[in-house]
Amino acid sequence: MTVERPATGTIPTSPGSYQFKDELGRVIYVGKASNLRSRLSSYFQDVAQLHPRTANMVTVATSVEWIEVRNEVEALMLEYSLIKQHRPRFNVRLRDDKSYPFLAITLDEDWPRAVVMRGTKRKGTKYFGPYPHAWAIRETLDLLLRTFPVRTCSQGKFNQHARLGRPCLLFHIEKCSGPCVGEVSPEVYSNYVRQLTEFLDGDTDAVVNQLQNEMQEASRALEFEKAARIRDRLGGVQRAIEKQQMVGERDEDLDIIGIADDELEAAVQVFFVRKGRVVGRKGFIMDKVEDLSAGGVVDRVLEELYGDEPPLGIPSQVLVPVAPDDAPTYAEWLRHMKGSTVQIRVPQRGDKRNLHETVTINAREEFLRHRLRRASDHNTRSRALAELQDALDLPEAPLRIECYDMAHLQGTDYVGSMVVMEDGLPNKREYRRFKVKDVPGNDDYAAMREVLTRRLSAYVEERDKPIAERGERPGKFAYPPQLLLVDGGKGQLGVAVEVIAELGLTDEIPVASLAKRFEEVYVPGRSEPIILSRGSESLFMLQRIRDEAHRFANTFHRELRGKRMVSSSLDGITGLGDVRAKRLVKDMGGVNAVKKASREDLALLTWLPDTVADAIYQRFHPEP
Repeated sequence: MTVERPATGTIPTSPGSYQFKDELGRVIYVGKASNLRSRLSSYFQDVAQLHPRTANMVTVATSVEWIEVRNEVEALMLEYSLIKQHRPRFNVRLRDDKSYPFLAITLDEDWPRAVVMRGTKRKGTKYFGPYPHAWAIRETLDLLLRTFPVRTCSQGKFNQHARLGRPCLLFHIEKCSGPCVGEVSPEVYSNYVRQLTEFLDGDTDAVVNQLQNEMQEASRALEFEKAARIRDRLGGVQRAIEKQQMVGERDEDLDIIGIADDELEAAVQVFFVRKGRVVGRKGFIMDKVEDLSAGGVVDRVLEELYGDEPPLGIPSQVLVPVAPDDAPTYAEWLRHMKGSTVQIRVPQRGDKRNLHETVTINAREEFLRHRLRRASDHNTRSRALAELQDALDLPEAPLRIECYDMAHLQGTDYVGSMVVMEDGLPNKREYRRFKVKDVPGNDDYAAMREVLTRRLSAYVEERDKPIAERGERPGKFAYPPQLLLVDGGKGQLGVAVEVIAELGLTDEIPVASLAKRFEEVYVPGRSEPIILSRGSESLFMLQRIRDEAHRFANTFHRELRGKRMVSSSLDGITGLGDVRAKRLVKDMGGVNAVKKASREDLALLTWLPDTVADAIYQRFHPEP
């Protein structure tokens, strides 16, 4: 199927973003152009003349749409937001080679703390890094805590020691100033936090000068013990400074991007330099799904780094291996984001050239390691999928496998899980979980029927919608599996077969079940199980997705059971709703701690109204 070419006169010549869609209305490619008519015309030529990836995309697409904007910067911003929203299959995919840790300061808390964090960034927290290893953060933080003794404990531990009225071990070894027990004033503590933040921002001179001045003042006042303590703090700061590599002038902020690639993939390494020192690094792998020039690769890297607000902000200079394809547009976009000029430079000589070469060497080494892993992993996954196709007599290799499992405790809190493996790898974005609603008692078959019916009915409804009625974002169940796997034997398989037949999907979705006892695979129309070779990659893949479905179902079940137990104990207390109950249990350290809490313990929770605290106490300590 090939996209129909729009009449040339209907395509505007203004800047904008364009979107190719498939027969189900899903966005499969997003692009930008300074002249939409000129850019789109390049797709409508002899397919044999197009790059293979572009030809594949045009063949799959059935329609193309566009959105006009005022200028090229707006076209770039719109393209970025649409790619983030739809994650089109033919656009470049960027994957972090690992989840890098950050050192975070929780500035939105009454007593901010320093912690190691990964994953999604949250407002009110200042981030430093990323660092290549968590131990690198902890080592640096350990050196700094004697100088800037801010807390590192969880909120629960902080509250616990506040109730006990005595600090933890970190206070006694002078790595915390003891805010939980009032050993430090808010003003002094805020000063510690400010100095730590400035130091991590790279402003080390101001911190060193201040400590030297304080040490000299204490010495002149004959407060030699105080001067000695400040001297020790200064020593810790200087050792931490030695660990930060100095690579530029003290007033320089820049990001250095190194790239190593081949026709299919690229490894990207980024070093973040603030105030002349390397304060973090990041790496990711790029799948070149679309046809990209060297400058086009840089385009995508810049969008990934700066499209969302980066933790370390946007520097004044970005060093790249080659200029972006549309350098003026990207420079203007970064200026718009930062509020001041940002230079995108290709270093030609001197220290910057040497520094860029160092980052590029890191990218080459990472690319080599990735290709060695990928060669092994990709070949193994491909072999497993091919084995499954042959063994189960599937019409095509099962690039998308969905597996379902149930969990309950004596018929209560019945839940189902759906986990997804795409191209042999778990895709956690596609995982779904179900609360079973209409099954009384203990009946796994009925629960499986309900879950499969709900999931597949949603797919049929989405599939049968006219394209005009579909939303911009595909539905949660818009994609059918190429193999539907259920955990169990012939009984569970029979349920799945019945549901698929009732919905008219027998010819569209193959189904199988995996019995745990002997790891036998059952398929419709065959009384005897299929025995996959022990140690085969295909059996290992089925076991892995089955075990993941089991884990996911049990995790959800434990969450529901825990919530039910909490709500049953705290139900009906005047003024204690769900939100307060969750916070109460978290701050007190569990439901049992709430039951045993005294009036004084509850009064320490400043956010809890006195009337509610009294009601909680009365519930568990009724007056005789």
